[in-house]
Amino acid sequence: MKIGFVGLGLLGSAMVRRLSSQGVPLTLWNRTLDKAKNFGLPYTNTLAQLFEENEVVFLCLRDSLAVEEVLKEVEPNLSGKVVVDTTTNSYFKVLKFHEFVQNRGGVYLECPVLGSVIPAERGELTILVSGEEKAYKKVEGLLNLLGKKIFYFGEPGKATKAKLINNYVLGLFMEAISSTLVLGERVGLSKAEVLEVLENGAGNSYLLKVKKAKLLEEDFSPHFSINNLYKDLNYAEELFKSYNGIALEGSVVREVYKLCVAMGLGEEDISAVYEALKRLVQAPVAMKS
Repeated sequence: MKIGFVGLGLLGSAMVRRLSSQGVPLTLWNRTLDKAKNFGLPYTNTLAQLFEENEVVFLCLRDSLAVEEVLKEVEPNLSGKVVVDTTTNSYFKVLKFHEFVQNRGGVYLECPVLGSVIPAERGELTILVSGEEKAYKKVEGLLNLLGKKIFYFGEPGKATKAKLINNYVLGLFMEAISSTLVLGERVGLSKAEVLEVLENGAGNSYLLKVKKAKLLEEDFSPHFSINNLYKDLNYAEELFKSYNGIALEGSVVREVYKLCVAMGLGEEDISAVYEALKRLVQAPVAMKS
């Protein structure tokens, strides 16, 4: 089975490294072609060539607009192909992607993942899958190399709903941990003391474990960027509104990440929301008696 991979950002590159390390032969394509060349793996000069030569093509792109552009560009080459899209998409767009690929003789699998660079490199992602079961079974072995847990939902759009709900919680948790840390420091506790208390109390969570070192060291090199989380929170709000859902706290937190972007922190890791909140409270506030 010939496998292509499109999208060599942080997560896509980590997935390529993982698959390649497990002996999976890959052919790459990226709009910035130098990124593909630097892997030392086969690559194509055009997107159309990649789809022509491979029966399964993975996508790991920034957003639904990028996915839409790729699918339209390779429209004549979709017949007989399985498109495995790990992008976090808009729910409404992903339904159109299923239809678009199917109407051109191919199969579209939405496969958003939970986890970022390090879990991807270790094959420890959680993978959510919607789409035709036969196509899923065809690529299941590849997905097992990338993930420790796979949820197969079948119904188009359901995997994306689950991913957006997960990232909604992720955004809330990261902001809650960060604002609590800033508050703790403000009242005289050290950063290490606050994190240790949270770790042994109500703040204990998977997210705190994986972001603790970044917060302590203020190392905001991206594993999952604020820009990407902000995009996902917008997609989540779009979904919730369509179901008349109430997401008041999510709307407020989304504005915090919007502020992070305005502060120039968009390409930093989501833990940099701590840095944004810290900046906001740096100036002392005089209390009135």
